[in-house]
Amino acid sequence: MQLSEPRACCQQGLAPTVFIKGQHPVHLKDIDPDALFVLNRLNEAGFSAYLVGGSIRDIYLGKNPKDFDISTNARPGQVRRLFPRSAIIGRRFRLVEIFFRGGKIIQVSTLRSLSEHDIDSPDSVLAPNNTFGTLEEDAQRRDLTINSLFFDMSDESVIDYVGGVEDLEKGIIRLVGNPEQRLHTDPVRVLRAIRHAARSGFVIEEITWQAIIHHRQDLSLCPPTRIRDEILKDLRSGAAADWLALCLKAEVFGVIFPLYRDTPYIQDEIKIALLRALDRLGEGGKMPKADAFLLSFLIIPYAESKYQLLSEKRPTAALYQLSKKLRVDIDQELAQPLNLARVTRQEIAALLTQLATLLHQRTATGWPKWLRGKSYFAKAALLCRLYLEATGNEAELTSIKWPLAPEPRKIPEKVEESTVLAHSIAGNETARENRISHPHPALTIERQGGIFGLRK
Repeated sequence: MQLSEPRACCQQGLAPTVFIKGQHPVHLKDIDPDALFVLNRLNEAGFSAYLVGGSIRDIYLGKNPKDFDISTNARPGQVRRLFPRSAIIGRRFRLVEIFFRGGKIIQVSTLRSLSEHDIDSPDSVLAPNNTFGTLEEDAQRRDLTINSLFFDMSDESVIDYVGGVEDLEKGIIRLVGNPEQRLHTDPVRVLRAIRHAARSGFVIEEITWQAIIHHRQDLSLCPPTRIRDEILKDLRSGAAADWLALCLKAEVFGVIFPLYRDTPYIQDEIKIALLRALDRLGEGGKMPKADAFLLSFLIIPYAESKYQLLSEKRPTAALYQLSKKLRVDIDQELAQPLNLARVTRQEIAALLTQLATLLHQRTATGWPKWLRGKSYFAKAALLCRLYLEATGNEAELTSIKWPLAPEPRKIPEKVEESTVLAHSIAGNETARENRISHPHPALTIERQGGIFGLRK
C-alpha cells in the first residue's frame, strides 16, 4: 500500500478552511442552551469563544452530543470572574468548569500553544508547561482531526485547520500532525484513536495505524490511573466489543491488561462476545456503573482458562480456595498496572465466584430459595444472564425467571474535584440558612442522642 506523507506536526501560518452556514450540518438548535449562554457571555465580554471537539463531530455524524466543550482566548481567571458558579481545575493545563442545574457541567479551556509540548525532543513524554496560544495552534494540539473542528456562533461557521471535515466525510481516523511524534509525546493517544474508530465505525488511516503498532508498548510508561480510566470509559461506551476487537488486532490489549500476558491461548471470540452482551445491556440504558462489574467481563475468560472456574463444579470450600488464588492473580497482575483499589479487586474475585455458584446451582426454572435470598444475588444473576447470552445458551435465557437487574447508581463515571465543588457551591446558601436557624455547636449535648449521636 502506498502511504502518504504524514502531515507536519508543527505548522505556522496554516490557512483554515471555513465552512459557512449551509455548508455543514451544525445549527444553533443542536447546541445545548447552557453552552450557548456561555458562548454569548464570553463574546459579550470581548473574548472569542468557540464550540469545539466531540460535540461538532457528533452533530456531523447525526448523534446527540453528550458534552459541549468550549475554547476561548480568555484566560482561566478571566473566565472564572465571568461565571461565579465555576471552578478552575487541572494542574498540567488549567480549565474552568461552569456548573448548571441538574449537575450539568460545561468545560471551558483556553486556547493552547504548541510550545506546551516539546514535540521534537526524544527525551520527554509529557512536558510540564502551561502555555496559551491561538486557534491555529490549538487545532494542532488536539489528538484527532475529527475532534479538531471549531464552531463560531457569531456567523455559524465551522473552522477546520487540519482536514477534519474531509476525514469525517470519508470515515477516517487520523492523528493530527506526525503520528510518530504525537504518540511518542503521549502514548494514551493510541487508545483514543482506537476508541473513536470503534465508536464511529471509522477506519484508522494507515500511517496512524503503523504508528500505533510501533508505540503500543509505550503505554506501559503512562500513569496506571490514566490507563484504567480509559479502559473503563470504553467498557461503558456501548462499543466495547468493537473496541476490544481493535485492541486485539493491534496487540494493544496485552499491554494494557497484563493479566493475559503469560496465559495459555484464549480464544478472542469469547472475550468479544462477552463485551457484545454488555453493549446490548447498555443500549437499554441499564449500563452498570460499578468498576468491578465491568472489569469482571475482561477477567472471565482468564478465570475459565486457568482454573476452569465456570465449567467445573466444586464444593463450597474448594470454590472459596480457588477465589483466593484468583484474587492473588488479580493483585499481582492488575493492582499496579491499573491502580485498582483493594475493594475493587476483592469485588471482582467475589463476583466471579458468585457467578460460578449461580451457574452450578441453577435448575431448569431458576435457583433454590436460599441462593435467591443472598444479598449479591441480583448483581450476580445479571452477570450470569449476560454470560449465558454471550456463550449462546438462548434456551436457558427464556426458561429461567430472572430477577430485576439492579438499578445503575446515579453517579458520574469518575468523581472529580469539580463534582465536589459543584455540590459545595450549590449547597452554600442552604448551609448558611442551617447555621442561622440551628446555631448549636456540633458537640452540644442538648441534641437528642448526646455527643456524636451516642445515648446519654
